[in-house]
Amino acid sequence: MASTSRLDALPRVTCPNHPDSILVEDYRAGDMICSECGLVVGDRVIDVGSEWRTFSNDKATKDPSRVGDTQNPLLSDGDLSTMIGKGTGAASFDEFGNSKYQNRRTMSSSDRAMMNAFKEITNMADRINLPRNIVDRTNNLFKQVYEQKSLKGRSNDAIASACLYIACRQEGVPRTFKEICAVSRISKKEIGRCFKLILKALETSVDLITTGDFMSRFCSNLGLPKQVQMAATHIARKAVELDLVPGRSPISVAAAAIYMASQASAEKRTQKEIGDIAGVADVTIRQSYRLIYPRAPDLFPADFKFDTPVDKLPQL
Repeated sequence: MASTSRLDALPRVTCPNHPDSILVEDYRAGDMICSECGLVVGDRVIDVGSEWRTFSNDKATKDPSRVGDTQNPLLSDGDLSTMIGKGTGAASFDEFGNSKYQNRRTMSSSDRAMMNAFKEITNMADRINLPRNIVDRTNNLFKQVYEQKSLKGRSNDAIASACLYIACRQEGVPRTFKEICAVSRISKKEIGRCFKLILKALETSVDLITTGDFMSRFCSNLGLPKQVQMAATHIARKAVELDLVPGRSPISVAAAAIYMASQASAEKRTQKEIGDIAGVADVTIRQSYRLIYPRAPDLFPADFKFDTPVDKLPQL
């Protein structure tokens, strides 16, 4: 089951003559204008964004916002709630000093739980620099799982972490379980369990991860040049095609390929440096490296410029 983004839940306004054209919004007049023919397809458009910009270093205790938070279509009532500010005058308190006007909890317990989960998802995504579209997909996945009540007994934080892992896989920017575990408070084993349960509950699937999914990110974090990255990608792909690494995870194969390519170039990296970036142990890299080392001459691309000959590569 494919998930829709947060924006897909809102009604879409299009030009009747040019449905695929981009609409330009005139914020001053509140009009939506077709960029092709200039037709005003929507007037008096309401801005559902936040009224004021807030800053973390703002020392003012007075809240300047008068319209509440931004609209959230993932919640049952769109989160269109009103909060009564704290009174300052004598008329705001009774003879016992209690406030006459108090906020009632208009948000349901389910919406409150989802709001807390959405905040946790945003915090996790910020820690590993994930874009907004992945956050939106994760929120939708969590909402579907929460409303189905198919993972009773599992913590919302664990479900949110597993949804983030699935969203990364579905958006084509996969992260490892260890990377998700590092930004959450949940163990790797629990995230893995929730991951399998969510796929079964939503009847959805994710593409199999390959060595190429991680190669550019790992090489970039290691500061390796483009030539080494292309060589490592070629080595890992050929190793899989020749069935040299049966049963090995793509992450460990990618780490071993990076080690081999870097050792053959002038930009050499140690097993520990690669292991820290890839999240695998040194011994895991060595085991995968030993499997591909006997066929090393067949794995390198033909145009690779060797700084260290193949026969001089470390044998481990």
